[in-house]
Amino acid sequence: MRLENKVAIITGAGAGIGRASALLFSKEGAFIVAVDLDQSANAKTAADITTLSGKTIAVTADISRKEDVVRVVQQAMASFGRVDILFNNAGIVPHGKIHQTAEAEWDRTMAINLKSMYLLCHEIVPIFLKQGGGVILNTASATAMRSVVDRAAYSTSKGAVISLTRSMALDYVRENIRVNCLCPGTIDTPSLQGRLAAFLDPIEARKQFVARQPMGRLGTAEEVAEAALYLVSDEARFVTGTALSIDGGFAA
Repeated sequence: MRLENKVAIITGAGAGIGRASALLFSKEGAFIVAVDLDQSANAKTAADITTLSGKTIAVTADISRKEDVVRVVQQAMASFGRVDILFNNAGIVPHGKIHQTAEAEWDRTMAINLKSMYLLCHEIVPIFLKQGGGVILNTASATAMRSVVDRAAYSTSKGAVISLTRSMALDYVRENIRVNCLCPGTIDTPSLQGRLAAFLDPIEARKQFVARQPMGRLGTAEEVAEAALYLVSDEARFVTGTALSIDGGFAA
């Protein structure tokens, strides 16, 4: 198995890409620390992993808060004694141009999409340094490569994720810590379904989302999870500082 006996912290594990990655990583032998603010959804992911004979703990946390992040890492270490993989995946997708974005919404976006990664890496990197290495994977977005309308705060946060990824990759390359990020296109997840429901015509809105994808379809969480698995596995041992597009040609 590609992740046998590795310990992986995955944020946003209750749904979408996080859930698909947690299930896949577990299937490949990893012990999963499933982290999500939605306690019920996170518990369902953990229960499904257990049903498939995997090992996991579920931690309910707001990862934009330092005290919650410290608790996540403490519980991971108490349960498994080490951490090998950190997958910073949780995020939100606010809509709006800059003049339509309230200060509170801007701050919330940066806190969840960007500050959370700083907080988790701040706690995990010392562990990796002590252990002699580790892997960090961040979820950015195709909109960090190619802008779309009404995503000012979101695209800004995800562009910063790419920059953070590259900076960390260079900072820790000699310490055997690899840092990469994924840039997904439009992925058919519960998050997307919730955003579509807010449109006056959700069916037409979905058609427009599909139309902007060169492949003519939306991606799946499982397809992104496969890319995540590659980047956190030893097969990608010569890969660091990369932003991998998995977007059906959206940013081409």
